[in-house]
Amino acid sequence: MTGQETAVQSPPRDTGSEIRRHELAAFLRSRRERIAPEQVGLPRGRRRRTPGLRREEVAQLSAVGVTWYTWLEQARDIQVSVQVLDALARALLLDRTERAHLFQLAGSVDPTPATVCPAITPAVRALLEQFEPYPACVQNSRYDILAHNRTYGLLLCDLDTVPPEDRNCMVLCFTNEDWRSAIVHLEETQRLMAARFRATMAGHLAEPAWKMLLKRLRTQSPEFREAWERYEVVAHRGKRKEFVNRHVGRIRVDHTDLWLGPEPGPRMVTYAPADEVSRERLERLHAIALEREPAPSG
Repeated sequence: MTGQETAVQSPPRDTGSEIRRHELAAFLRSRRERIAPEQVGLPRGRRRRTPGLRREEVAQLSAVGVTWYTWLEQARDIQVSVQVLDALARALLLDRTERAHLFQLAGSVDPTPATVCPAITPAVRALLEQFEPYPACVQNSRYDILAHNRTYGLLLCDLDTVPPEDRNCMVLCFTNEDWRSAIVHLEETQRLMAARFRATMAGHLAEPAWKMLLKRLRTQSPEFREAWERYEVVAHRGKRKEFVNRHVGRIRVDHTDLWLGPEPGPRMVTYAPADEVSRERLERLHAIALEREPAPSG
């Protein structure tokens, strides 16, 4: 450089963002390397030298480009959508804490149901318990199950064994075999749920959580794709439902929505027995749920 030349200073770097990108890259790499191919249904092959999964395998499982995923592990400054983060979390078999860490490193808000929801106050939880022995839960407009009482937890499947991110009635109705087998009129139920989901989604078309749920349903369920393409819309309304519970047998209930606010957001979903036999069976189901609770410590 001569005395006549002027040094051009580069713009200040956002070191916070850069550190986060490197942490995200290292985290993804470490999670990828700990997963055996067999865990995600891929053959190991004889020439595998990489511990865990290859980058191209993670890209394939997440439905993203190999080059783009490679850039992500190289800590390049690229934008990552919540839909892609959700796909990566599923492909890498992240648990709840790891998933939260992934979204935090990416600077995004996880659109799946939170462990703690502002709508679930102590008073709402008390109401859920008071409704026992009959089933009741709280759902948001996207059909995420935010809270439930003990009877509801055993009504269609063992809900406590379902990962929190999968506790969504649309996902369960179209992809969970235990849930599906408990619904007597499954095809009609799926058609109505898809129609209600389409009607409700009209007010949330640009929201990532809704788009992510729609993409997941269309990807994982041919039945949903078929129902969705009907372009039917229906409003929420009470309805008589029939279930075959694995513990107590056939149950007939009347479904009622109790809205928890002036807007059509969170609602308490209740199931009252439609006949004496169903009442007795729900009481037995509640007793089974109580027996399953762990004994208090101390």
